[in-house]
Amino acid sequence: MAPRLPLPFDALPATGALVVGFSGGLDSSALLHALALEPAARARGLRAVHVHHGLHADAGQWAAHCQAQARAWDVPVQVIGVQVPRDAGLGLEGAAREARYTALLSTLEQGDVLATAHHLDDQAETFLLRALRASGPEGLGAMRPLRRRGHAWQWRPLLDLPRTALLDYAREHGLEWIEDPSNLHPDPDRNFLRLQLLPLLRQRWPHAAAALARSAELCAQADALLADADAQLLRQLTREDPRTLPVSPLETQPPERRARLLRRWVRELGLPPLPGHAVERIERELLAARADARPCFAWAGARIERWGDLLHADREREPLPSSWSVAWDGREPLHLPDGGLLQLHDGRGAPVPGFDAPLRVHARQGGERITLPGRPHSHALKHVLQERAVPPWRRRHLPLLSDAEGDVLAAGDAIQAGALAQWLDARDWRLAWQPPGSDTAR
Repeated sequence: MAPRLPLPFDALPATGALVVGFSGGLDSSALLHALALEPAARARGLRAVHVHHGLHADAGQWAAHCQAQARAWDVPVQVIGVQVPRDAGLGLEGAAREARYTALLSTLEQGDVLATAHHLDDQAETFLLRALRASGPEGLGAMRPLRRRGHAWQWRPLLDLPRTALLDYAREHGLEWIEDPSNLHPDPDRNFLRLQLLPLLRQRWPHAAAALARSAELCAQADALLADADAQLLRQLTREDPRTLPVSPLETQPPERRARLLRRWVRELGLPPLPGHAVERIERELLAARADARPCFAWAGARIERWGDLLHADREREPLPSSWSVAWDGREPLHLPDGGLLQLHDGRGAPVPGFDAPLRVHARQGGERITLPGRPHSHALKHVLQERAVPPWRRRHLPLLSDAEGDVLAAGDAIQAGALAQWLDARDWRLAWQPPGSDTAR
């Protein structure tokens, strides 16, 4: 009886279709064939996806081969064509990988599992690449057997198997596969390791790949312990607002912990990863700055700025246009040009008939004054914002509501003139402002 590959189904979430990234090469052919033999895989809704990069003259034949193989194994297959940008700054190999994963993930529904055929030798190569890039435990942990991919999962069930085991399996079952000639070119870093360095290491240490993969596993275990502690501390520090991080308790942590917290904070907010020099610059330019300074670190369309004892992280966002102004009757939510939202509703959150007369919603111009509840005279709005400790990242997007005479009745939803506050209280209504991006944080 032909052998079967050991597939750790018990590591998977309970539900979700299995979607195999099927290139047609040896590794993914062995994986798809092995899964096709498993009733447990078919019961989850097994299917395959082939990404057609169009980078090789035979790419069309490869797609046809994958379709024929999948049909022979009675597995539904989808072929997706992609355009690989050559000017993305990632190199052709990196750009192709990004395009491939974007295409594969686009086919996944909530909770689906993308199965990829990375094996033990791939893990050893990844560990070496990360080590040569001076990675810490997170990077040296290399590829995890199961990891979140947005709304779905990625599963690597073959990480414990060397490529020779997949080759033996394919030959035993008489499989046919594609040999991509680009894998024989020692130009990319990974191919240099695969074709030159690892064979040399095996001459001295026959189990070099297994040892490197084991080191990756141990680093992943260490990183998981550190990550649990990071997550717990970060939840404590960002309890008030996920986008703000208080400086004082952050400075009590060792530098190594601060670096991990900053990177995890940025990652959890869905911002681009911090570049290699970022933590050093944040330490030097933001954490070491005077409390009354307003330093900022920007990268890849995102920014971290300091105000008082707070760090704030977000994407770069344009403020409310200074010339923008619109009439609003309060009956329907008002979408602001910066991505924010204004709503008028009752105490239960239900819509209401609106204001007695439309109000003008506009950006701050400077010099505005507001008469607060219980006070006979107006005050400069600038001073009220300072007294209320409204941070600059909120001030840039703060919508003002004014009546027909031009009197400011509200700044956002936290600062209201006495007349508007009394009018809302009499009806048990609420004015609610949702700043841009406030629904994207965890």
